[in-house]
Amino acid sequence: MTRCNQVALPDDISIDHNYTLVTRFLRERGLKCRTRAVIAAWEDVKQEQWRLHCFADRYAAAAFLDHFGGIVFDPKRDRENGRARGIWHRKGTYERILEIGHLSVMEALRK
Repeated sequence: MTRCNQVALPDDISIDHNYTLVTRFLRERGLKCRTRAVIAAWEDVKQEQWRLHCFADRYAAAAFLDHFGGIVFDPKRDRENGRARGIWHRKGTYERILEIGHLSVMEALRK
């Protein structure tokens, strides 16, 4: 998959029951995606691991984004034309996402 449409979700919102929701959503719609990890780094030096859900088809990515929310990840823009491998330079200051779309961080990870 050389060119994909990517949707990013925080890693801690992508586990446990939420992982099941995501895989069920994909399976029921016959969608396929590859998942990759990226470290998001904000200007205030806070870092957090995120998951990129990479789709070959922009309509599949749009359906995923509409259902679960997330942030559109553009490798050209967000990885400095490919020079920043494995890191996603984010603007502004870090704000933790506890709920997005149909997903929420489990209670044990909220602290």
